Amino acid sequence: MTTAQHDAQVLADLGLNPGQLHLNPGVDDLYAHAIRLGEGVQAATGPLTVRTNKTGRSPKDRFIVEDDKTRDTVWWEGFNVPIGADVFDRLLDKMVKYAEGKELFVQQVFAGTDKEHRIPVRMITEMAYHSLFIRNMFVRPTEDELKDFQAEWTVLNIPSFKADPAVDGTRTDTFILVNFSKKMIIAGGTQYAGENKKGIFGVLNYLLPEKGVMPMHCSANVGEGGDVALFFGLSGTGKTTLSADPQRKLIGDDEHGWTDSGVFNFEGGCYAKVINLNPEAEPAIYQTTRNYGTVLENVVLDDQGNPDLNDGGLTENTRSAYPIEQIPNIQPGSVGGIPKNVVFLTADAFGVLPPISRLTPEQMMYQFISGFTAKIPGTEQGVTEPTPTFSTCFGAPFMPRHPGEYAKLLAQKVEESGAKVWLVNTGWSGGQYGTGKRMSIAHTRALINAALSGQLDDVEFTRDPFFNLEIPTQVPGVPQEVLNPRDAWQDKAAYDETAKKLARMFRENFKRFEAGVDRSVTDSMPDPDRA
Repeated sequence: MTTAQHDAQVLADLGLNPGQLHLNPGVDDLYAHAIRLGEGVQAATGPLTVRTNKTGRSPKDRFIVEDDKTRDTVWWEGFNVPIGADVFDRLLDKMVKYAEGKELFVQQVFAGTDKEHRIPVRMITEMAYHSLFIRNMFVRPTEDELKDFQAEWTVLNIPSFKADPAVDGTRTDTFILVNFSKKMIIAGGTQYAGENKKGIFGVLNYLLPEKGVMPMHCSANVGEGGDVALFFGLSGTGKTTLSADPQRKLIGDDEHGWTDSGVFNFEGGCYAKVINLNPEAEPAIYQTTRNYGTVLENVVLDDQGNPDLNDGGLTENTRSAYPIEQIPNIQPGSVGGIPKNVVFLTADAFGVLPPISRLTPEQMMYQFISGFTAKIPGTEQGVTEPTPTFSTCFGAPFMPRHPGEYAKLLAQKVEESGAKVWLVNTGWSGGQYGTGKRMSIAHTRALINAALSGQLDDVEFTRDPFFNLEIPTQVPGVPQEVLNPRDAWQDKAAYDETAKKLARMFRENFKRFEAGVDRSVTDSMPDPDRA
């Protein structure tokens, strides 16, 4: 199919009649269009910098069309909210009419680096900067692949189109609607580019388990010997930072699939949070914020037009979106072998979880479904003390199926591979936030390196009383008093009370999942009365 034929097909499929259609524009063109349209400016060092009307995702405005395909396969709790097919059709019709005569940008891309499991996607946007973001974040087809490119899924994202909740059945004027039967996502009301990628990754998270592939919100890297490690974790836990290890090659920093033969990246780029980014601790990621081709979202420029990564005046959620090849130490093809280690990262602001602990299969499933981290005071309005955050599978907004289904599939993959599973606390030690100190990144790297290299295979472990976690008694390069969190607290009684408090929070959160998991998993829960 020629380019002209494809243009005609795009219009015919959706009934779109744009004034101008840009098909697969390159970086230079997209810079020029974005600046011409007033979407952003080029920083002195090279990146395209943009400001958005929303500074983060809108998970409560995401809906899944409930029909015969999804009715009994989607877990209709949490972030998975049903909406009627008639609502989708009406909104789509309104969007198509709204787009009449407008300038639109199309990128043809793949979601996934594994040719057997990737999805060809047509991304249609009204913003040039979104088109550059998509070009950076997804896998770009080769020239030969473009010649007969046939999209399976379509995303239509028009941020300037806003829904009318009273008429359209949405929660607000912002919406992201996923229709698995029509293989289409429509979005409006938000300029935040992350919705483009997370929408499609949610699709993969629904489809891949049917093929026996485990979809994961995690980063991944590989050592010189081919040993693959996975890093699960919510924002602020160090998922991107710790996987960008100069001694290991990066497979990807956010979303992956685990097949019978190995791991593959969903993405062709990285979307890193860059607030207060340290150029010495994270030089590779820092350099991307200075590169031509990078998109910087809501990063403030100083008087000389340079990005000021320490300025959170617009948002703490400042982002750098760049193609993965900007990272010097990457794994060719963004694929790797069967994982040997799985790391769950948590930033425990209560200061009671061990810096590193080894998980049993049952504890792995429990911690995976729980997806714990903690907010610290000051990160959000009204947060005055450490507050737990539980996000199932370390990515609740993107997981359409029941968490127990993902947990069972992960457990199967771990059992078949013999991979070891670790819980690593990158949060506080010696007391909770305000009393203790944040874990040293040097200590955290030493702990992870010891786990990945096998140095912990033969050391003695002890168990903590409340969470029943196995804690190594010694780790090279890490002071012994740091390893057991209770030993690091001066006030042991305060530690016990805080640990009991967090254990109760874990148990309360898990009540809604108990019906979907085996009894052995619930038996592994933290017990505030165990000690």
